[in-house]
This record gives sequence, structure tokens and C-alpha cells, in this order.
Amino acid sequence: MSAPIEDYALLSDLETAAMVGRDGSVDWLCLPRFDSPACLAALLGTPDHGFWRLAPLGRGRCTRRAYRPDTLVLDTYWETVTGTVRVTDFMPPRAQLPCLVRVVEGLSGSVTLRSELRLRFHQGRVVPWARPDGDRVVAVAGPDAVWVSADGPVRTIGGESSTVAEFTVTAGNRLALTLVWAPSHRPGPPAPLTVPAETVLKETVDYWRRWTGRCRYDGPWRDAVVRSLITLKALTYAPTGGIVAAPTTSLPGCVGGERNWDHRYCWLRDSTLTLSCLLRCGYREEATAWLAWLVRAIAGDPADLQTVYGVGGQRLLPETEAPWLPGYEGSRPVRFGNSAVGQFQLDVYGEVLDTLWRSLLAGIPMPAHVWNLVEVMMGFLLRHWREPDRGLWQVRGPRRQFVHSKVMTWVAADRALRMGRLLGRNGSSDRWRTMRDEVRRQILRQGFDPAQRSFVQAYGSPALDASALLLPRLRFLPARDPRVRGTVRAMSGLDDGGFLRRYARAGRGVHEVDGMPGREGAFVSCSLWYADALAATGRTGEARETFERVLAVRNDVGLLSEQWDPALGRQLGNAPQASSHIALAETAFALAGDLGPTDAGDFGPTASGALSPTASGAARTRRSRAG
Repeated sequence: MSAPIEDYALLSDLETAAMVGRDGSVDWLCLPRFDSPACLAALLGTPDHGFWRLAPLGRGRCTRRAYRPDTLVLDTYWETVTGTVRVTDFMPPRAQLPCLVRVVEGLSGSVTLRSELRLRFHQGRVVPWARPDGDRVVAVAGPDAVWVSADGPVRTIGGESSTVAEFTVTAGNRLALTLVWAPSHRPGPPAPLTVPAETVLKETVDYWRRWTGRCRYDGPWRDAVVRSLITLKALTYAPTGGIVAAPTTSLPGCVGGERNWDHRYCWLRDSTLTLSCLLRCGYREEATAWLAWLVRAIAGDPADLQTVYGVGGQRLLPETEAPWLPGYEGSRPVRFGNSAVGQFQLDVYGEVLDTLWRSLLAGIPMPAHVWNLVEVMMGFLLRHWREPDRGLWQVRGPRRQFVHSKVMTWVAADRALRMGRLLGRNGSSDRWRTMRDEVRRQILRQGFDPAQRSFVQAYGSPALDASALLLPRLRFLPARDPRVRGTVRAMSGLDDGGFLRRYARAGRGVHEVDGMPGREGAFVSCSLWYADALAATGRTGEARETFERVLAVRNDVGLLSEQWDPALGRQLGNAPQASSHIALAETAFALAGDLGPTDAGDFGPTASGALSPTASGAARTRRSRAG
């Protein structure tokens, strides 16, 4: 049985990631990219599906572990009857080949350790052919080759299914084990590796500390915010700027159930919050790279706009199942790929246009052809905004007239109008304004329940939905509006042990909204939206309590998954989840009184043809707010 989700820590080289448990076992690793097939997949099955455990031989005890301050370098401390050791795990930011390094240092006495590596390529399914190569071992299967080496004496123990080594360290001594992936048709890494492990470790620590040193947040929750930002950076695919939702697949929202999805891709629904979070924290370079990825990914026919794309912007993410994997704690099926790419979701148009608008306000240059993209998307919405869709939560039940989707349609029209005014391109403004006003009237008439004094999930339904908490942030209504205040009060109906569910929990059988059986945990991001809304409506004390409650369920190294189960007291869903950490940073800023980027600054075309800020005028933008 796999360890609890909260027992895992994240390692990343900014192109892929590994998940390492408190027991010293790396149970998840995809090479060479986040979305590549896993070569260590015990997280979703058994040890026979691939792992790499490094721990003291016999009865060693993990006493504590922690990331080195402001880094993604993990130290795990082990105590045995003969001595103590520290294991340092890290992945150097990618230079050429992906590399996982595990450094063992003796702290006291003498400790014998055992390294057992069981590689299983192609999602834990294919047993490679392993052979010695000088002082190294190379394992090959199909397109993949993994090279394992040590920079000190080890005793290799034979085995058909695993590569096992034992070695002893004494106080003050150290030994490093290194795993490197390479395409099987190309030569492997040099032997020995040209850079000593301690040098690579220092360079990795320095890299992360330089990066975190740019963070502009200096409030009471700085450690939590910095850890969330490091996690967000770790989930960034550096070659393109795309940010994956999580490095894992099929960690369940309902243990033993079917709510198992592949989150190793990039969702448009998080684009606005991602951009806002990066900008207000001082990470303009990353925000610019994210925007560039977004513009490339969405180029094309607006009818084909997807909610999710691959890290390179790829559109085809066919969803398949892996029957050979029994799933995390028996949660089947295990899925690779995501069929949400084929869903019709109106809200993504609003997410994209809101992101473009905020980018203009922040002065991030964009290609001039982006305006053509805006016009094409708005032309599509003019024809289709009245249709039902699958909504923010990507339900697999029937399409509905989801209120959040309609609100995001209003956002799309509103931001397109604002961009048009700033850029002096108002050719379609009358039609867009008419659409915006009609959408608003419809939402206020059909999306608000006077009996509950709250906005609801869908037209004609009394069900509540946590997405209504975003109304003031999206500027659909101000926080002081009584309908917003009523909605925030009504959200207590979604409370579950102090955390907020995204909508009413399922009863027995199949949930009528999402079309899936079984219950699920409370979504971490929804609880943080609730804290934001409480603060915006003047309930600051309750907002801080809600925020602190979320902080308290992070794991021992500060990571959050997608969901929290208050009844079982454990994390659920894919981990670590980008949306949870983005929401954490955003809430910290909100509670510190920083509302982030506002509608200030005017924009126009530069000589280069790109869309970028001019110095001309906050005054004209202030006038534009009336629109």
C-alpha cells in the first residue's frame, strides 16, 4: 500500500518531477518530462511497479525532514542504533539530461544504508534489461535508458528485478548516488560525471535562493508564500513556460473510487490567478513566459479552444486507462491523458481575455496579432454564449447553464471592451457592449436565488457553488453589494469541518451534477476563495481563521494537494496542486491588504508593433472604469 499523500515531498528540475516519501522511497518519476510515461510508479500500485528506496539497513527511523530554506533541496534525517545520517535529495535544474541525486552524509557513528532501485518503464509496466557498465549500471527498455552510479565504494547485490547496493558511511563522510536518463539510442552521460555531487548541490541551492530572493512578499506568512512560489516554479516546464496543475495522475478525490484524473497538463482556468500571483510576487519573467505559452497554445480556431493543453501546447491528450496498475489504495481506474480537452467550457474564454487584459495593465509586451485573436474569440462568444456547457469543474454529467460560466462570458466581453479602449480599436464595441449587458441582466435574473439571498450553481437550481465567491474578484459586483454578502453568508452551507466543498456533497449513487459516483474531499482552493471573500466583505477575523486552518493542513514540508478530507484528516487528489498554492499566495496578499494589480495605466501600439504600455495615461484608464 502506498504511503499517505501527505507523506510525499516534491523534487523537480523544471522539466519533470519526482515524489519521495518519508520512508526514503521515490515512488513516482516521469522521464524526461512531466507528461512522459512513468519509470517509477509504485505510488499508483505496488513496489513491483517501480521505486527507488534509500534508507538505513534494518531499523532506521526518520526523525525529521525539511527543505533547505528557500530551496527545493530536501534533507531527511535518519537515526539508528549505530549512528545518524542525513540524506539530501535534489534534481539540478536541467542543463542537458534529467538527473536525480541522492547524497548521504554521516553525522555520527557508523550507518549502513541500502539502495534498492526497481525501474519499470512505460507506466510501471516494462521491465528493463540492466547490465553493468564499468562502475555504473545501465537499464534499457525501448526508447529509455537510465544510468545509475555512485561516487564512492558500494557493494552491489545481484537481483533479477532490482539494482541493490549497500554501503557504510561514518561521521563526516559522504557518498552520492546519481540517476541519469538518456534516450537509449544515444550515448549515456560521461563516466564518471564531470562535476562532483557537492558542486552540483551547491549550484542547485544557490539557484533556488537567487530565485526566491526576488520575492516581493514580506508579510506574516512569508515562509508559506515562498514555499508555494517554489512549488509553482517547480511545476513550470522551463522550455515553454507552461505550468502543470500537478506532477501526478490518478491520486484520488475519493479513496477507492473513480475520481482519478491526470493533472500533468496546463489548465487555462488557472491562467488569470497564475499571472496575478507571479506578477504581484515579483516574478515578471515567469509571468511573461506563461503568457507566451498561453498565446501559442490558444492560437487557431476559437471553436477549438480547450480547457487544458500539454506542456508544449499540444492539443491531443487522449485519455487511456492502465489496468495493470491497481491504483492508489485501490482507486481505479488509473488514467493517463485527460478527455476534458474535448469538453465545451465557456469559462475559458473569460479566463484567457482576463489574462490578456491583466498582462496589458502590467506592461507585458504581446504580439500585435493578439488583438485579432481577441476579435475572433469574441465573435465566437457572440454566437455561442447562450449554450450550456460543462463548467469550471469539468463535469462529466449533462451540460448546464452554469452561473460561473456565464459570469466568465461577461468577463470576456468586459475585458475585450477595456482592451479595445486602451488600444484604440473599438470597431466591435457596440456588439460586445450589448452582449455584456445582456449577459449581466440574465445572470442577475436567473443566477440569483432571492430565497437564499445567494448566487447559485446553475440556472433553475438551488444548489450552491463555491465559484460564486469569485464574483468580487472578477469585478462582476463589488464586495459591498448585498447580493455578494448574502452569497458569502450562504456558503456556510458548503462547510465541512471548517473547509469548503466546491458544491454540495454527493449522496449515494451517482452525483447528479458531475456524473461521478462517490464523495470527495473539500477543495483547498475553495476554502482560500472563502477566506478572500470574507476579507473583502469585512469579516477579517474569520478570514484569517480560515486561512490559518488551511495552512495547518499542509504537510511537514509545506505542500498542499488538491483536496483535504476533514473526516479522515488526510490529503486527497493530485499533489502538490498548483491551484492550491496559487490560491494560498493570493490569499496571503489579500489578508495583508494588497489587492494586487488594479486597472491603472494606458496602452497603445509601439513602433515594433507589439502591444505594450505607454506613459500616457492613468487618467484615461480611470475614465475607462466606468465602462
